[in-house]
Formats: sequence, C-alpha cells, structure tokens
Amino acid sequence: MSKIHVSVVEAFADSASAVELLLDAGSTVADALATPEVQALFPDAQRRAFGIYSRRMEEPALLREGDRIELYRPLIADAKQNRMERVKAERAGSRRR
Repeated sequence: MSKIHVSVVEAFADSASAVELLLDAGSTVADALATPEVQALFPDAQRRAFGIYSRRMEEPALLREGDRIELYRPLIADAKQNRMERVKAERAGSRRR
C-alpha cells in the first residue's frame, strides 16, 4: 500500500508544535490523531476541533499527501456575545447624556 506524508500542528501566539507522520494512503484525520506520536504531544487531540489548511473539517476527512492538520483551541470569548455587550454598554452610555 502506498504512503502519504501529513503533519499535525498546534499554534499559539508565541510558539508552535508539530508532528510529521507517514500514514497509509486512504487514512483519515481520526487515524492520524490516534497515532502514538500525536497522542504523546497532543493528548486531547481526538476531542478537539480541527481543520486542514485553515478549513474546518468534520470526520470522516480523508487525508492527501502533504496535508497539514491544524488543531484548534477552544475560544476563550465569544465574539458575537462580546459585540452585543459593547453595543448594549454604548447604548446605555448614550441614554445618560
């Protein structure tokens, strides 16, 4: 069976971690995230959202040669909720004038 090269990465503002893998052709993202190399560096990888080259994906996602699986971190703040709160505060401030 032929093999493909893929990478699994996680990036932060000041650092990044990556694992390079050699998998069987026809492997999925789940197969990649279950490998011992990925589990050693990213123990929670199978529970996290992911994408391939910045495009959010869902399982089953088949991998191709050279794919970069990106592990996404949970959002700390909800942008929509923050905006609604800012608008509400601005409206409350303008009523006081």
